[in-house]
Amino acid sequence: MKDIVDTAVEAGSFKTLVTALQAAELVATLRGAGPFTVFAPTDEAFAKLPAGTLDDLLKPENKAQLQKILLHHVISGKVMSSDIAGKQLEVETAGKTKLMINAKDGVKVGGATVVKADVEATNGVIHVVDTVILPN
Repeated sequence: MKDIVDTAVEAGSFKTLVTALQAAELVATLRGAGPFTVFAPTDEAFAKLPAGTLDDLLKPENKAQLQKILLHHVISGKVMSSDIAGKQLEVETAGKTKLMINAKDGVKVGGATVVKADVEATNGVIHVVDTVILPN
């Protein structure tokens, strides 16, 4: 089993996320001991952002904003889908923002839907989401 970053790289559908993690200098963080729960947007999720948004976020001068967005997708601890099934809760993210999770009928996280749950890694778990979740 690999860490969260290597698991995402190996999956092949998170190229944009990995590029963003590199630009935000968060790769080392997500290779850390954790455990982390990551709501990982696919390349298709990033493609839904308005034209030019991603290019702007990847610029060095926007690193802090990119970090805030990416850390809004990460919570501390290893939270499996079975841990939250049937619940609705608000959690604090690694970016110190609040994130709503509704697992009463499928799983919604912020404005995203979990399309694949419980992808385990050595330092946590990835839940694949169909939309980039923007902090308020």
